[in-house]
Amino acid sequence: MAEFERTFDICAGLDFPSVREWKQAHPESKAIAYFPVYAPVELIHAAGMLPVGLSGAGDQLDIQHADARFGSFICSIVKTTLEMGLTGHLEPFDGFLFSTICDSARNLCFVMKRNFPAMYVDFLHLPHNPSSPAAAQFLTEEYRRVLSEFERLGNCKVSDDALRSSIRLYNRSRALIRGLYELRRQNPEKVPTSELYQLVRAGTFLPVEEHITQLERVLAEVASRSPKKRDSIRIVVEGSFCEQPPLPLIRLIEEAGCYVVDDDFVIGQSWFDADLPTDGDPVPALATSYLDHSVYSSVRHDLRKPRWDGLVEKVRRSKADAVLFLIAKFCEPAYFDYVPYKQELERAGIPHLQLEFEEKSFTFDRLRTEIETFVESLVFD
Repeated sequence: MAEFERTFDICAGLDFPSVREWKQAHPESKAIAYFPVYAPVELIHAAGMLPVGLSGAGDQLDIQHADARFGSFICSIVKTTLEMGLTGHLEPFDGFLFSTICDSARNLCFVMKRNFPAMYVDFLHLPHNPSSPAAAQFLTEEYRRVLSEFERLGNCKVSDDALRSSIRLYNRSRALIRGLYELRRQNPEKVPTSELYQLVRAGTFLPVEEHITQLERVLAEVASRSPKKRDSIRIVVEGSFCEQPPLPLIRLIEEAGCYVVDDDFVIGQSWFDADLPTDGDPVPALATSYLDHSVYSSVRHDLRKPRWDGLVEKVRRSKADAVLFLIAKFCEPAYFDYVPYKQELERAGIPHLQLEFEEKSFTFDRLRTEIETFVESLVFD
């Protein structure tokens, strides 16, 4: 399908060709890069800017400079993102926005500030205790602070109507992605995850209006597919919320006998489980939605809705046979959460397998053997 081929080209380029094209068409506008998992893209868009997700450099860039600025036990995405900056690959961007993901991501923000003093680099402080009565007001004021920085950078004033319009667009984008995920849950043979992953990830590079058009075309086409079903087990992939696994590894999982019926890839593209409200003041609406309607994640702590309960619910909703923990090397949040996840899955009688990857990986023979063995153990149990 041509759309999927195009998304591969969009996601593969280290020099962000789609961002460069957009800036050529909008010479007075800015592009803001954000570190993955979550960013208030509606605020960036409403200021007339292009929000773009940073997901490292994969296996396309050797690290020659970033190692001198970080310790050894740091995930690959942090190092390759900095390496891209130090080697000129992030030149199309006018600013960088980081948020509360982990200690390494927090440190990357301030390493970037030191190495690019003329660049706008900011850190969005997200509340760690969403049950606190002060959390909504705190996040509202933090959003307003960041929005004022975007207004200064873009030399504009963002109206409430402009922000509501941006919220509506991203509501539409997330609804289409939820539709594709639901179609995959019902008929995974129609929507291979290796295709869906690239399609959703392309949305972190493209203008949301363009991505919506792309999603609408794909949803209409894949719904009419009638491929032959394979004798595969149904799995949920968990743990790849930040650093993204190499595309060949996702294909390998499918080839090894798995239908991926849910995942946390590119989680920021489907961060909210419902449409955000567009009536009233949009900034508090964004804050309240983050606190009460965001999906669970290892980098978001909300004991009102424990993450381990969310994982079990995801498994049951998708009628999965097992969970595959696909965790980036040195990813502390994912490894910290593996223990309570494992305990809850064992209580629920749900099989699981834990694997580790690096974005720079290019050989997967050992992982293939482990996955195939795991599949066989379930099929012939």
